[in-house]
Amino acid sequence: MFKKVPMTLRGFNRLKSELNKLKYITRPSIVEAIANARQLGDLKENAEYHAAREEQSFCENKIGEIENKLLCAEIIDVTKIPFRGIVIFGSTVTVLQICTNNIFIYTIVGDDEANCKECSISVYSPMSRALIGRKKNDIVTVNTPTGSVEYLIKKIEYI
Repeated sequence: MFKKVPMTLRGFNRLKSELNKLKYITRPSIVEAIANARQLGDLKENAEYHAAREEQSFCENKIGEIENKLLCAEIIDVTKIPFRGIVIFGSTVTVLQICTNNIFIYTIVGDDEANCKECSISVYSPMSRALIGRKKNDIVTVNTPTGSVEYLIKKIEYI
């Protein structure tokens, strides 16, 4: 039995797109590179052949990894969930860091979707664990390596 892994619809679609690229663009080009390298002669000392085979191995492993992730995915489309005013998986949350008055906006996503540049945080992160189940105007405490930090929840969206 596979353990279901929460994933947003956007994250699921990104993985499917990456899988299709690997299967239908990357894989055929590697096969062609291997065929071209074989024509160069002795395979024992053929660097192009060995590099292409290594790339093929990496590609096949990545394909298998993504297929397993998609198989275990439990897609949660937060836009289909009635808004109840609490932070849930897939929520976009605006918080105010109390000690600095800095505003941050985070979207709570699955592990594979977490991306600091996009302000997407893993559902398993300390910040997400502190936010989930809370409401607007709640103060949450997040334990960080440098100590506890308090945040005020300013806004919750299911977008």
